[in-house]
Amino acid sequence: MALPDLDILYEDNHCLAIAKPAGAVSTHFQGKNETLDRAVKAYLKAKYQKPGNVFLGVVHRLDRPVSGVLLFARTSKAAARLAEQFREGTVEKVYWAIAEGEIDKMAGTLEDWLVKDRETGRVEVVEPHTPGARQALLHFQHRNSHGGLTWLEVRPQTGRTHQLRVQLAHLGHPIYGDAKYGSIHTFDNAIGLHARALTFLHPIRYEPITLTAEVPRKWRGRFAYLLQGTPK
Repeated sequence: MALPDLDILYEDNHCLAIAKPAGAVSTHFQGKNETLDRAVKAYLKAKYQKPGNVFLGVVHRLDRPVSGVLLFARTSKAAARLAEQFREGTVEKVYWAIAEGEIDKMAGTLEDWLVKDRETGRVEVVEPHTPGARQALLHFQHRNSHGGLTWLEVRPQTGRTHQLRVQLAHLGHPIYGDAKYGSIHTFDNAIGLHARALTFLHPIRYEPITLTAEVPRKWRGRFAYLLQGTPK
Protein backbone atom coordinates (compact mmCIF):
# COMPACT_ATOMS: atom_id res chain seq x y z
CA MET A 1 0.00 0.00 0.00
CA ALA A 2 1.40 3.43 -0.98
CA LEU A 3 1.30 5.73 2.01
CA PRO A 4 -0.75 8.94 1.73
CA ASP A 5 0.58 12.34 2.81
CA LEU A 6 1.09 12.52 6.55
CA ASP A 7 -1.73 14.09 8.56
CA ILE A 8 0.25 15.64 11.42
CA LEU A 9 -1.71 16.27 14.61
CA TYR A 10 1.13 17.55 16.81
CA GLU A 11 4.80 18.37 16.43
CA ASP A 12 7.48 19.88 18.65
CA ASN A 13 11.15 19.14 19.36
CA HIS A 14 10.25 16.09 21.47
CA CYS A 15 7.11 14.48 20.06
CA LEU A 16 5.27 14.03 16.78
CA ALA A 17 1.80 12.56 16.30
CA ILE A 18 -0.09 11.71 13.14
CA ALA A 19 -3.56 10.53 12.22
CA LYS A 20 -2.89 6.99 11.04
CA PRO A 21 -4.96 5.87 8.04
CA ALA A 22 -6.51 2.40 8.16
CA GLY A 23 -4.48 -0.10 6.15
CA ALA A 24 -1.12 1.55 6.82
CA VAL A 25 1.52 -0.32 8.85
CA SER A 26 2.72 1.54 11.95
CA THR A 27 6.36 0.44 12.16
CA HIS A 28 9.09 -1.41 10.29
CA PHE A 29 9.24 -3.91 13.16
CA GLN A 30 6.11 -5.40 11.61
CA GLY A 31 8.10 -6.55 8.57
CA LYS A 32 6.74 -4.32 5.81
CA ASN A 33 8.63 -1.98 3.49
CA GLU A 34 6.34 1.04 3.44
CA THR A 35 5.63 1.98 7.03
CA LEU A 36 4.55 5.12 8.84
CA ASP A 37 7.64 5.40 11.03
CA ARG A 38 9.81 5.47 7.91
CA ALA A 39 7.52 8.05 6.31
CA VAL A 40 7.79 10.25 9.43
CA LYS A 41 11.58 9.91 9.40
CA ALA A 42 11.69 10.97 5.74
CA TYR A 43 9.44 13.94 6.52
CA LEU A 44 11.69 15.09 9.39
CA LYS A 45 14.84 14.60 7.35
CA ALA A 46 13.48 16.73 4.52
CA LYS A 47 11.88 19.44 6.68
CA TYR A 48 14.92 20.05 8.87
CA GLN A 49 17.52 19.12 6.24
CA LYS A 50 19.09 16.63 8.60
CA PRO A 51 22.20 14.75 7.43
CA GLY A 52 22.51 11.06 8.25
CA ASN A 53 19.94 9.06 10.16
CA VAL A 54 16.96 10.66 11.88
CA PHE A 55 15.99 9.39 15.35
CA LEU A 56 12.37 8.39 15.82
CA GLY A 57 11.16 6.51 18.87
CA VAL A 58 8.27 4.05 18.49
CA VAL A 59 6.36 4.18 21.79
CA HIS A 60 3.18 2.34 20.78
CA ARG A 61 1.48 0.90 17.69
CA LEU A 62 -1.94 0.57 16.11
CA ASP A 63 -3.08 -2.56 14.27
CA ARG A 64 -2.92 -2.26 10.49
CA PRO A 65 -6.71 -1.98 9.89
CA VAL A 66 -7.16 0.56 12.72
CA SER A 67 -7.11 4.35 12.19
CA GLY A 68 -6.43 7.19 14.60
CA VAL A 69 -3.85 8.92 16.80
CA LEU A 70 -0.33 7.48 16.52
CA LEU A 71 2.40 9.06 18.66
CA PHE A 72 6.19 9.01 18.11
CA ALA A 73 9.13 10.43 20.08
CA ARG A 74 11.79 12.61 18.48
CA THR A 75 14.51 12.10 21.11
CA SER A 76 15.71 9.11 23.11
CA LYS A 77 14.82 10.83 26.40
CA ALA A 78 11.27 11.47 25.18
CA ALA A 79 11.02 7.90 23.88
CA ALA A 80 12.01 6.42 27.24
CA ARG A 81 9.57 8.60 29.18
CA LEU A 82 6.65 8.08 26.82
CA ALA A 83 7.24 4.32 26.63
CA GLU A 84 7.18 4.22 30.42
CA GLN A 85 3.80 5.98 30.46
CA PHE A 86 2.36 3.41 28.04
CA ARG A 87 3.91 0.57 30.01
CA GLU A 88 2.50 1.83 33.32
CA GLY A 89 -0.94 2.45 31.83
CA THR A 90 -1.03 6.17 32.58
CA VAL A 91 -1.77 7.14 28.97
CA GLU A 92 -5.51 7.63 28.52
CA LYS A 93 -6.72 6.02 25.28
CA VAL A 94 -10.18 6.57 23.82
CA TYR A 95 -11.38 4.45 20.90
CA TRP A 96 -14.54 4.62 18.84
CA ALA A 97 -15.78 1.19 17.79
CA ILE A 98 -18.59 0.12 15.49
CA ALA A 99 -19.77 -3.25 16.75
CA GLU A 100 -22.13 -5.68 15.04
CA GLY A 101 -25.49 -6.12 16.72
CA GLU A 102 -27.41 -3.70 18.90
CA ILE A 103 -26.02 -3.51 22.42
CA ASP A 104 -28.68 -2.41 24.92
CA LYS A 105 -26.37 -1.84 27.87
CA MET A 106 -25.47 1.86 28.17
CA ALA A 107 -22.11 1.27 29.88
CA GLY A 108 -20.05 -1.61 31.14
CA THR A 109 -16.68 -3.19 31.86
CA LEU A 110 -15.19 -6.25 30.19
CA GLU A 111 -12.53 -8.34 31.90
CA ASP A 112 -11.01 -11.29 30.07
CA TRP A 113 -7.79 -13.28 29.97
CA LEU A 114 -6.04 -13.48 26.62
CA VAL A 115 -3.42 -15.67 24.95
CA LYS A 116 -1.93 -15.12 21.50
CA ASP A 117 -1.55 -18.10 19.16
CA ARG A 118 1.84 -17.49 17.54
CA GLU A 119 1.06 -19.72 14.56
CA THR A 120 -2.26 -18.15 13.54
CA GLY A 121 -1.68 -14.63 14.88
CA ARG A 122 -5.08 -14.77 16.56
CA VAL A 123 -5.68 -13.87 20.17
CA GLU A 124 -8.05 -16.08 22.16
CA VAL A 125 -10.02 -15.65 25.38
CA VAL A 126 -8.99 -18.34 27.87
CA GLU A 127 -9.47 -19.30 31.51
CA PRO A 128 -7.62 -17.03 33.98
CA HIS A 129 -5.13 -19.70 35.08
CA THR A 130 -4.09 -20.69 31.56
CA PRO A 131 -0.28 -20.54 31.16
CA GLY A 132 0.72 -17.28 29.49
CA ALA A 133 -2.71 -15.69 29.90
CA ARG A 134 -2.76 -11.91 30.44
CA GLN A 135 -5.57 -9.86 31.91
CA ALA A 136 -7.44 -7.52 29.54
CA LEU A 137 -9.68 -4.83 30.98
CA LEU A 138 -11.76 -2.20 29.16
CA HIS A 139 -14.67 0.14 29.86
CA PHE A 140 -17.29 1.08 27.29
CA GLN A 141 -20.11 3.56 26.83
CA HIS A 142 -22.99 3.23 24.38
CA ARG A 143 -23.13 6.19 21.97
CA ASN A 144 -25.79 5.08 19.47
CA SER A 145 -27.41 2.07 17.76
CA HIS A 146 -28.89 1.85 14.27
CA GLY A 147 -29.46 -0.79 11.62
CA GLY A 148 -28.02 -3.68 13.57
CA LEU A 149 -24.86 -1.80 14.58
CA THR A 150 -23.73 -0.12 17.80
CA TRP A 151 -21.32 2.77 18.20
CA LEU A 152 -19.27 2.44 21.39
CA GLU A 153 -16.73 4.67 23.08
CA VAL A 154 -14.13 2.33 24.56
CA ARG A 155 -11.42 3.07 27.10
CA PRO A 156 -8.95 0.21 27.50
CA GLN A 157 -7.30 -0.02 30.90
CA THR A 158 -4.71 -2.50 29.61
CA GLY A 159 -2.89 -2.60 26.29
CA ARG A 160 -2.97 -6.19 25.04
CA THR A 161 -2.58 -7.24 21.42
CA HIS A 162 -5.94 -7.09 19.56
CA GLN A 163 -7.59 -6.51 22.95
CA LEU A 164 -10.64 -4.50 21.89
CA ARG A 165 -11.20 -6.66 18.84
CA VAL A 166 -11.10 -9.91 20.83
CA GLN A 167 -13.09 -8.75 23.83
CA LEU A 168 -15.96 -7.33 21.79
CA ALA A 169 -16.04 -10.44 19.61
CA HIS A 170 -16.13 -12.62 22.74
CA LEU A 171 -19.07 -10.53 23.96
CA GLY A 172 -20.85 -11.54 20.75
CA HIS A 173 -20.41 -8.20 19.00
CA PRO A 174 -17.38 -8.30 16.69
CA ILE A 175 -16.07 -5.04 15.27
CA TYR A 176 -17.47 -4.18 11.85
CA GLY A 177 -15.27 -5.53 9.06
CA ASP A 178 -13.02 -7.53 11.39
CA ALA A 179 -13.23 -10.91 9.64
CA LYS A 180 -10.30 -12.18 11.73
CA TYR A 181 -12.62 -12.17 14.75
CA GLY A 182 -15.93 -13.09 13.19
CA SER A 183 -17.37 -10.03 11.45
CA ILE A 184 -19.77 -10.80 8.59
CA HIS A 185 -19.13 -7.41 6.91
CA THR A 186 -16.31 -6.14 4.71
CA PHE A 187 -14.81 -2.67 5.00
CA ASP A 188 -11.99 -2.49 2.44
CA ASN A 189 -8.67 -2.58 4.31
CA ALA A 190 -10.19 -1.16 7.49
CA ILE A 191 -12.25 -2.23 10.48
CA GLY A 192 -14.67 -0.15 12.51
CA LEU A 193 -12.11 0.77 15.15
CA HIS A 194 -10.64 4.27 15.46
CA ALA A 195 -8.14 5.57 18.04
CA ARG A 196 -10.12 8.74 18.69
CA ALA A 197 -7.99 10.41 21.37
CA LEU A 198 -4.77 10.03 23.34
CA THR A 199 -3.88 11.90 26.54
CA PHE A 200 -0.32 11.77 27.86
CA LEU A 201 2.12 13.87 29.87
CA HIS A 202 4.59 15.78 27.75
CA PRO A 203 7.93 14.00 28.30
CA ILE A 204 9.82 17.23 29.10
CA ARG A 205 7.28 19.78 30.34
CA TYR A 206 5.08 17.19 32.11
CA GLU A 207 1.88 18.98 31.11
CA PRO A 208 -1.09 16.88 29.92
CA ILE A 209 -1.64 16.85 26.17
CA THR A 210 -4.76 15.48 24.50
CA LEU A 211 -4.68 14.71 20.79
CA THR A 212 -7.80 13.91 18.76
CA ALA A 213 -8.12 12.39 15.28
CA GLU A 214 -11.15 12.89 13.06
CA VAL A 215 -12.93 9.73 11.98
CA PRO A 216 -12.00 8.60 8.46
CA ARG A 217 -14.14 9.90 5.61
CA LYS A 218 -15.39 6.39 4.84
CA TRP A 219 -16.94 6.27 8.32
CA ARG A 220 -19.02 9.33 7.49
CA GLY A 221 -20.42 7.48 4.51
CA ARG A 222 -20.84 3.95 5.85
CA PHE A 223 -22.00 4.89 9.37
CA ALA A 224 -23.76 8.20 8.64
CA TYR A 225 -26.89 7.39 10.67
CA LEU A 226 -24.90 6.19 13.66
CA LEU A 227 -22.66 9.26 13.73
CA GLN A 228 -25.31 11.92 13.06
CA GLY A 229 -24.71 15.12 15.00
CA THR A 230 -21.29 14.10 16.33
CA PRO A 231 -18.18 16.29 16.12
CA LYS A 232 -15.59 15.41 13.51
